[in-house]
Amino acid sequence: MSTFAFLNIAMHGRVNPTLPLVTELVRRGHSVTYHTSPAFAAAVAAAGATEFRYPGGDQPLPDPPTPATLLAGLTRTANAVLPSVLADLRGSRPDLIVHDAACLWGAVAARELDVPAASSFTTFAFNRQVPSPTRASRHLLTRAFLRERRELGRRYDTRGLPAFDLGNIRAPLNLVYTSRMFQPGVEELDASYRFVGPSIGARPVDGSFPFDRLRDPVLYASLGTVFNAEPRLLHAFVTALAPLGGTVVVATGRTDPAALGRLPANVIARHFVPQPDVLARAALFVTHGGMNSVNEALYAGVPMLVVPQGADQPLVASRVTTLGAGLTIRTPDVTDGLVRALAQRLLGESRFRGAACTLQEAQHEAGGFRRAADELEHYLERAGQARVEAGAGG
Repeated sequence: MSTFAFLNIAMHGRVNPTLPLVTELVRRGHSVTYHTSPAFAAAVAAAGATEFRYPGGDQPLPDPPTPATLLAGLTRTANAVLPSVLADLRGSRPDLIVHDAACLWGAVAARELDVPAASSFTTFAFNRQVPSPTRASRHLLTRAFLRERRELGRRYDTRGLPAFDLGNIRAPLNLVYTSRMFQPGVEELDASYRFVGPSIGARPVDGSFPFDRLRDPVLYASLGTVFNAEPRLLHAFVTALAPLGGTVVVATGRTDPAALGRLPANVIARHFVPQPDVLARAALFVTHGGMNSVNEALYAGVPMLVVPQGADQPLVASRVTTLGAGLTIRTPDVTDGLVRALAQRLLGESRFRGAACTLQEAQHEAGGFRRAADELEHYLERAGQARVEAGAGG
């Protein structure tokens, strides 16, 4: 059996899709290590990986990031953690490194150790239709970034890595956690991109969630964990949806549910909810358009009202509407009346559910974490054969 090393950045949207893949690799008898931050240590351990923590606690990456601060943060973090990361990896001796497409230190470590690498894209794969947020642009090249980038190149092997576009670090194998159908401009991407679909595995049962209170139709609203959801916005969702739903579930994230005030009897508001389980019952999802959330909704065949908050969410929202699986609305335009009108359309017009179900089929056929594990095993086998052939030729 083989040893796989996962290296990632400390963001839920980047880490969560990799955990079912880790569990599957462990189930198949492989050893898995995972470099992470304290905030994700328990989840990584539960997935079955041997946990290594980055030095200095949680990584000082901007949250939420902007392209300029992300570039500076990635290079600064790479210089800070690489000595410890390389020492750990030399001890565990991985056969393959799997790093996030923005995990600069994972890509550098693979080069330093001469280990094959695969890249993990939890967003869309980037192309002309989906431009990388860190593609070269003068306004992104701050003094802090340029200083850290020069230092990285002086200390480590960075050959073949992007000079500036550090959110788009590709490898000979690139796992993309959505279906080919949902990816814009998929025909522009070569065979190194493998669209494995949403990586959704079994999660611990949330015994505290009142599933017995759910009555159809279940309407679900969440604006994710990165952007702070304004109480005004969440309250508008409650006011709009409560008359339409048997049960309305609202995930408030960092916002205190008490800030929503007194709620109708058919509304459940909690900081966090077991999202895949709720989506399995939902008739409608009001979402910020984060890639993980949208992939999970499509996996369940649920139409969406997308209210983008930032980052790549407007692009994801555009893709949802282009494919007919939902509608979108700008945050400044949110009123309870408009949200209710759009929700009524999504619930009443069968074409939205039909488009969501078509995408659901594509998401399931992509294979998920099992397909991702297959791809990693096959890639490692090919890399081993190439090394043997190169040795024989020498």
